[in-house]
Amino acid sequence: IVDQDRLDRIETSQWRSLVYALCFLHSIVQERRKFGPLGFCVPYEFNDGDLNACLTFLERHLLNGALSWPTLQYMVSEVQYGGKITDSFDRKVFKNYCELWLSAETCKPGFKFSPGTTLQRIRDDFAYDLPTGEAFEEFISHVSTFPSVDSPEIFGLHPNADLAYRGQEVNYLLGTLIEMQPKHTSSSPKASHSPPVTTNTTSNRRTSEAKRKIPPRPPRTREDIVAERCAEALGALPSVTYIEDEYVRNLDLNLPVNIFLVQEIQRFQAVIDLVRAHLDLILHASRGEVVITQDLNEAMNRLFDARVPQNWLRSPSGDEISWLAPTLGIWLAGLRKRDDQLRPWLANSRQRPKTYWLPGFFNPAGFLTAVQQEVTRARADDRWALDSVALDVQVSEFDRIEQVKAPPAEGVYIYGLSLDGAHWDSKHATLKESEPKALFCAMPLLFVTAISSKAPKQSGGAMKGQPTNSASSLFYDCPVYRYKLRTDRYYIFSVPLATIQQPARHWTLRGVAMLCFTT
Repeated sequence: IVDQDRLDRIETSQWRSLVYALCFLHSIVQERRKFGPLGFCVPYEFNDGDLNACLTFLERHLLNGALSWPTLQYMVSEVQYGGKITDSFDRKVFKNYCELWLSAETCKPGFKFSPGTTLQRIRDDFAYDLPTGEAFEEFISHVSTFPSVDSPEIFGLHPNADLAYRGQEVNYLLGTLIEMQPKHTSSSPKASHSPPVTTNTTSNRRTSEAKRKIPPRPPRTREDIVAERCAEALGALPSVTYIEDEYVRNLDLNLPVNIFLVQEIQRFQAVIDLVRAHLDLILHASRGEVVITQDLNEAMNRLFDARVPQNWLRSPSGDEISWLAPTLGIWLAGLRKRDDQLRPWLANSRQRPKTYWLPGFFNPAGFLTAVQQEVTRARADDRWALDSVALDVQVSEFDRIEQVKAPPAEGVYIYGLSLDGAHWDSKHATLKESEPKALFCAMPLLFVTAISSKAPKQSGGAMKGQPTNSASSLFYDCPVYRYKLRTDRYYIFSVPLATIQQPARHWTLRGVAMLCFTT
């Protein structure tokens, strides 16, 4: 793509510097994908054609007149590379790269791609700067001095991102090893072919005679282990069934939150019925009473590996049935916790719960919409309309649900979210860098209500009761996802979080987001 002929097409240092900057940007966005969702929500297939198109545009732009930095940034981030970007958060990341590395500062002496201050020392104190030579070999010589392993901070990420990358590689390796393990074992013990040990001592002879009297224990077969897992799962299912005719009779269905509760219970009971019926079928199959189909065989293999059967998670069309979990134990624990939230809420439907576990909902975005509807109806005298209100989210002063003594007069408290890529400083109500080797930070309870678009909107990062219009505070629009897979499918809403020490761009490149589940 780049050779001496290309470097000589325009005889200016600005041209050569920007060619190098574009190549460096291309390598960064390619390598950032290895960090998974922390790097990019979607792993885009950027290729040499994108880089070549940007270089061609830059060359023609410089030949036609003075360089326009906004034009160059827009063409690179929104057109050439941006044409492949489908996620709005990824678009922000790419735009920030272009604003940092494709600007007037890039062509000034002493410019460095690496951050001015780093949390972790880069190997050999290497500085990712711009070479000042004119020959192609000088650029190649400079690139050859790069460290063999790049620090995550050159990508704008926290050093903990390397731990996340190593962890995901190990999980992939272990998952592959589990898939390769044999699933079938013999039900009869194999005879030992090792030669007998000859001894003349009386004690050893008595020990050998005692061992011969104990019958060998037969090995556990796959069917034995699967039957045991099925029994454990059946025991974890709620024993009391949700009967729709009974609980609907006691609910005021004029309240949007109660309608949401009915929908959640219906889906939850459907999951319980599906799992119970499937476990009974697997037990019959393990005893040889029904024919083992391919789907049953795959489900038995996943139970054997202590994983969740696929048809508990998704329908044949790919729609999510329940909730994603890496192991069977975590999935069953989530089921029990959901039951613990729904039953007291249903039993005391006349009294609003003090707090809500947001990850425990099938449709958390629907819950937030129901909250908006209730607040809008309560403000009917102020002529509020549902299409003119927005969510207003604030970080509360409560770190634990036990601290909440009563539900708020308007709005709700939610909990169960974790911050990925940063740490929340409750004392100063601001974002700060993650603690070393701490990948996630539990967030305090969030207070969620609705606010009219005509009223001055409060920023959600500040503590309740604290001023939110301070000129010294900036806000980072933090996305909230259900899972570590940060796609639009699992996006819920966004929370503005205060950031005093760093600009919002810093946390965008850090890939900061809130997650309902961190496993």
